[in-house]
Amino acid sequence: MPVDADAGVGTGGSDRADDPESGDLPVNELFYSLQGEGKLAGVPSVFVRTSGCNLRCWFCDSYHTSWEPTHAWMDFEGILAEVESHDGADHVVLTGGEPLIHDASVELLERLADRGYHITVETNGTVFRDAPIDLASVSPKLASSTPTADRDPNGDGEWADRHEARRVDVEATARLCEQSDAQLKFVVTGPDDLPEIEGLVDRVREVSSAPIRDSDVLLMPEGTTREELDDRRNEVAELAMVHGYRYTPRLHVDLWDDAPGT
Repeated sequence: MPVDADAGVGTGGSDRADDPESGDLPVNELFYSLQGEGKLAGVPSVFVRTSGCNLRCWFCDSYHTSWEPTHAWMDFEGILAEVESHDGADHVVLTGGEPLIHDASVELLERLADRGYHITVETNGTVFRDAPIDLASVSPKLASSTPTADRDPNGDGEWADRHEARRVDVEATARLCEQSDAQLKFVVTGPDDLPEIEGLVDRVREVSSAPIRDSDVLLMPEGTTREELDDRRNEVAELAMVHGYRYTPRLHVDLWDDAPGT
């Protein structure tokens, strides 16, 4: 269910979508597809994509949840009914935007868990919630994600300082890794990202009581189209091999390019 742009629009300068009196979560998309990334790549999944984010990566592949948040407000019953209509899936992915900025995400996760779904939460790792999560797919944002003036989609660099100050929270990331099975999934723009990735992994290991194995660290090429991935995937795969990390494809892009609802 891709949501029409007229259904409700927050402001590009805000972390959250504007909160109306009705509805529990701002939902940008709700659709059935294959998980495209990470340890569960290829698994049939229902995706609940919330709108609103506390960061602004210049390469965001969900532009209409962050830079120009677009959504319809849905109540829990409506979300669950749509999820349950897809009989082929017992895996639900709560994604965004940043889904954990919304208090209501906790109740949705609890209701999904009560129904026996395996739940992945895709998060930037800056917000911790005590909620039932089977796989925390944590994607800490690197310095290369910052929307400096020369690569800001809006062209004004307004978000650069705010994004840079917020983009990493080691304590929140560590708690997410302790709470459930976890993967640290890094969007890689090139070899210059690797020293920062290694440093972040070491910092999370220092404060986390859960083991962070090299096989839990996933390198993913930046790109939202097949053409962009073609330019980067081999290089990122080689970096994973050299450093002993895991390479993850972007299967949905390989299959459907940049089509919405995939």
